[in-house]
Amino acid sequence: MAVAMSLSFGLLSSSVLLPEAHALSFTRPSRSASASPLRMVRTVISCKVSESDKGTRKIRGIMKPRDVTPEMAALVGAQQISRTQALKLIWAYIKANNLQDPEDKRTIICDEKLKKIFEERDRVGMLEVARLISPHFLKTEV
Repeated sequence: MAVAMSLSFGLLSSSVLLPEAHALSFTRPSRSASASPLRMVRTVISCKVSESDKGTRKIRGIMKPRDVTPEMAALVGAQQISRTQALKLIWAYIKANNLQDPEDKRTIICDEKLKKIFEERDRVGMLEVARLISPHFLKTEV
């Protein structure tokens, strides 16, 4: 029986077979309701819990609040803000004032507040927004 099962699952090659194993059937096991399918089970041998303190982690990169120019502060309503939060507020302003081009939603039609941030341009592509707000985040010395 064990040889037949190993043959049906391809565990033994024909060169290793016993002579009486050639007479066995090479059919797949039935998938009826009574027969349960075989499953591979992975056993956890050891596990390591990381001991990082999330509260003491230093905020860096685009999540770190930075000082912004007066033009940006007038639009977002804060003197210090992170890049991600600024982008969210700019997009909320664009959608609230219906400043997307109706024919091409990827294009923003700038009003006076946005022109101050977007280099006095009348139209800006949505992929340019992150690049254009970059100069408005002031570098602070450490």
